[in-house]
Amino acid sequence: MDLILWRHADAGDSVVDPVADLKRKLTDRGRKQSERGARWLQARLPERYLVLSSPAVRATETAAALGARFKVDERLAPGSDVAHHLAAVNWPDGPEARVRHVIVVGHQPTLGRLASLLLAGSEADWSIKKSGIWWLSTRERGGQAQVVLRAAIAPDLI
Repeated sequence: MDLILWRHADAGDSVVDPVADLKRKLTDRGRKQSERGARWLQARLPERYLVLSSPAVRATETAAALGARFKVDERLAPGSDVAHHLAAVNWPDGPEARVRHVIVVGHQPTLGRLASLLLAGSEADWSIKKSGIWWLSTRERGGQAQVVLRAAIAPDLI
């Protein structure tokens, strides 16, 4: 399974009210970031892939930049934990047997913690920049399942 973690693009400063925070939209800068990230992904994704998005508007707008259908999953909402993310993607098997590439559009600090758990074996506060993309792949070596980092791309490098 390939798991692609895509942090939502720039949506300005966070707000204290959780309901208002869910409604924050991408800034002009954020729209440009998400479009660049989408182009980078489109050039590398296979024909079949699944996009799962947080219900926050800034995440759904980022996911929409891909131009593909996506599913909103409440388990990916801001403040959710790593276990909810793993359940949403059915790690390591994937949510659908025919889909080997899953893109999760979500939030910090959970995406960074998820990356650290899968790559290093424990949760740590790893930073993923807004509109950053981390591409993880599973493989088997010597009968052991491994997770490898295929790419970690900051938005200013796209």
